[in-house]
Amino acid sequence: MKLYRSTNYPSRWYAYGKETGWVMFPAVLDGWARRQPARGIDLIDVREVPLSLAAGTGLPGAPAGAADLQLPEAA
Repeated sequence: MKLYRSTNYPSRWYAYGKETGWVMFPAVLDGWARRQPARGIDLIDVREVPLSLAAGTGLPGAPAGAADLQLPEAA
């Protein structure tokens, strides 16, 4: 699983995995539970970031600790 951040939508995370394809989910606690297919992603506007930034969201591979949750900053 790889985690991405969009410069256009800083309150969402984007992820890509072989099993899931491209998905998006809110950058909130347990946001992964509200994931949905991501459509129309412009790869020019997304950058890969460490999985640890999505701690507490439930993203597979990210730390479970909610205290580490970091909302992305607006660009």
